[in-house]
Amino acid sequence: MLIQTEEAQYKLDGLIMIVEGVGRNKTDGKLALQAFGMASYDDETGTYRMRAFNDGRFMETEVKLLENGKGITWGFAAGQIRTNSVMRISEKGDWTELTEITIGSQPPRKYMELTVSRQK
Repeated sequence: MLIQTEEAQYKLDGLIMIVEGVGRNKTDGKLALQAFGMASYDDETGTYRMRAFNDGRFMETEVKLLENGKGITWGFAAGQIRTNSVMRISEKGDWTELTEITIGSQPPRKYMELTVSRQK
């Protein structure tokens, strides 16, 4: 199990949002995950794009707003692996994220679920 922190900031007057995540093992506090992502709006195509970095790799994908405007969804494919992630903002302002993974023709299964709360 991980204890994960996320730091999110808007840059360039809100044109870009950056998010940095750090996960540490709950038992020994050792670093287990580092990720960094940038989301921006593309005026030319009218779409949101995200580029995320983790473990020496990166992915770029389209990000779609949920109908109620209180969350986003994105995914990517790499060979036989496909992911779908949904991040929602709760009434309390917490972020909840659920990622499902599909390998080949197998049904989707939960890969990750987390809740991020604002530090006071």
